[in-house]
This record gives sequence, structure tokens and C-alpha cells, in this order.
Amino acid sequence: MSSAWKKIAIGDVVDSVKTWNPLRSLRDDSFDYVDLSAIDQDSKTIIGVRKVVCGDAPSRARQLVVKGDVLVSTVRPNLNGVALVPEELDGATASTGFCVLRPRKDFLDGTYLFHWVKSPNFISDMVKKATGANYPAVSDRIISESQIPLPPLEEQKRIAEVLDRAEEIRSKRREAIAELDTLTQAIFLEMFGDPVSNPKGWDMSKTLGDVAELVSGITKGRKLNGKAVREISYLAVVNVQDRRLDLTIIKTIEATEDEISRYKLQVNDLLLTEGGDPDKLGRGTLWNGELPECIHQNHIYRVRITSNQIHPLFLNWLIGSQRGKKYFLKQAKQTTGIATINMTQLRGFSLLIPPLDLQQEFACRVEAIEKLKAAHRASLSELDILFASLQHRAFRGEL
Repeated sequence: MSSAWKKIAIGDVVDSVKTWNPLRSLRDDSFDYVDLSAIDQDSKTIIGVRKVVCGDAPSRARQLVVKGDVLVSTVRPNLNGVALVPEELDGATASTGFCVLRPRKDFLDGTYLFHWVKSPNFISDMVKKATGANYPAVSDRIISESQIPLPPLEEQKRIAEVLDRAEEIRSKRREAIAELDTLTQAIFLEMFGDPVSNPKGWDMSKTLGDVAELVSGITKGRKLNGKAVREISYLAVVNVQDRRLDLTIIKTIEATEDEISRYKLQVNDLLLTEGGDPDKLGRGTLWNGELPECIHQNHIYRVRITSNQIHPLFLNWLIGSQRGKKYFLKQAKQTTGIATINMTQLRGFSLLIPPLDLQQEFACRVEAIEKLKAAHRASLSELDILFASLQHRAFRGEL
């Protein structure tokens, strides 16, 4: 970092934020509400704003935000839930699950701050200071006391502009991947109709439990009572994304041979996460033998098809469709913006079962699209590496 740059506590260069209680307003009035699930973790943008009636306001709906505020998730900083409040959400209300940072414009450029709270330096610092076993959290105070390198204001703006241009290139690549996802969704609807209303009258007599074996995975910290174990790779929740695996970081665990036999993944196993943001319920992907030997943790359900009536890839898309999302959202237990489903609820999911040859045709079309997506993802990975290098240099004053 440039020797001329000072480090200063974020709290010293941001203003306080007003709060309000919607329940004390007219019951029928409404407001725009930004909760934790409204942030897209990849693009770092607000995409899921809800219109909420004051009389039904969640207890966390308290913070009034304005254009240019930076939102930092305090509940799960390891997932980097940050966003910049756009002009159209000026005056919206944010969850108290965010630390709202309002830059003092004479000292701190908002876009520079936004790039800083997305940086590995800031994120790793927050992860180290987070507490909580399942969903680590930090306080507003910890974020306010964390330090930011502070060059002169004009230099902040220059750095922000450089990083903005680099981010725009990455965004276009992500948009191309999203468009391919949209194409696959269109093919699904074209071939099978709306999975909620089932206009084509597909068989709905079976549930997921009727056509598949479902198991939860291995539990960390369990008692082994001196049993012989060996180290093996295992999948954590962070590895299981929406119709794809993120194998950037693979952890290992010591397990007995019996445990390995019980939890070992096979090709075409469908992996579903137990919980997360409400709009991510039903998130899952297929295992294609990416590692020679791997098991899964207890917050991931493994679905292994036992019937010849359903294709694994079709099942993946059906569970991730609006049919799945509506079902799981209705069934889920929700606390502090996190929703979870249990094994009984998962087994009870009502399926649509079109003819197998139609499912196989869908799978062939999807696999062709997936090849294109893989090429885009490889390019995006390279751009991510370049962007990380640019970030590192930017906040060290080396641009």
C-alpha cells in the first residue's frame, strides 16, 4: 500500500442511518423492503425487493436507506452479501441483518467503499471475526471498527472507476451464462408446461420419496469412540450451487469405512441443500463423478433415484422450478432470514412424471447448452483471477 495512504476505521467516515418502526404507521401503508435474500451473491446487486404492508412488517424491517448507501450482510459475511443502493431504492427499508454504511462524501467515495467491502481483505477479516457455528455473524460495531485504506478522494474515484470497468467485463460474461439458463428454462416450459398448474396433465401420483432414496450426510464433530478412520473429501453446503458445483475449495474429513460406504457419492446423485436464503430453497445439482471418491455433509441431502420413470437431470430442474420453490417455501421453517427443510418434507414433494423419452430429449438439449456454459464459466474464472489481482493492486496503491 502507498506509504502516503492512511488506514482509518470505516465508522469514522460514514454517517448514521435513521430507523423507523413500520408497525407504528398506518397499517395499510406499504414500503420497499430489502432483506438478506434480496442480494444476488454473484453480481452484488439488489434483485429481490419486496413491497411490504406496514401491518405485516417483519421485525427486522427498520433501517431507512438512500441512494449510494452500501449494505453489508452481518449474518453471513463469508458469502459476501454486499450491495450498493441504487437510485430507484432511495427511501427503501433494509433489514437489520445489514450494516448500512453511508459514506461522508467529503472523505469517502461510495463506489470505492463498495469495492473495498467486496475485496478479499475485508471479507477474510470479517470471517475471522465472525462468531456462530452454523451461520457465522459479525456485529455492526465490528464492521465500523474495521479499517479501510484511504487515499485522497480523487484517487478513490479513479480506483473505483478502474474497478468498475473491470467489473463490467465480468458482468457481461455472467449475463451470457444467465441467458443460457433462461434458454434452458424456456425449453423446460415448452416441453413440460407450467410445473405448478401442470396444463399437460402429467402423472402427479408419486412423491420424491416414492422414486428415490434420500439420506442426509456425515456430521462433523460426531463421536468415533476409537474406530479406525481415514481421510476423505466431502462436500459442504458452499460447494452445492444452483445446478452446478463449486469445487474451488474441497474440505476433508476423517470417516470410518462404514460411513464412507453409506455416504459415498455416485454419478447422477442429486445433491440438495438443507437450507439457506428462502428464494434458494430447492437449490441443488447433480454429481457427475468430479472426484474419484467423495462423501457429503449432513446439511446436504443426497437423492438417489430408484425408479426407471424419472431422469436425474429432469428431476433436478423440476425440484428447482417454481413447483419446487413454492412447495419448499410453504413447508420450510424460517428464522433470521434463513429457511430450512427436513427429510420428511423433501420426501413429500409431489412430482410430475412425463414420458421418459421426453425427459431424455430434454436432458440431451440441456447437456448441449451446458457445454456452452462450461466454456463461459472457464472464461469467467480467468476474469475473476485477473480482477482479484487488480483489486489487490488497487488497494495497495499500485494501479
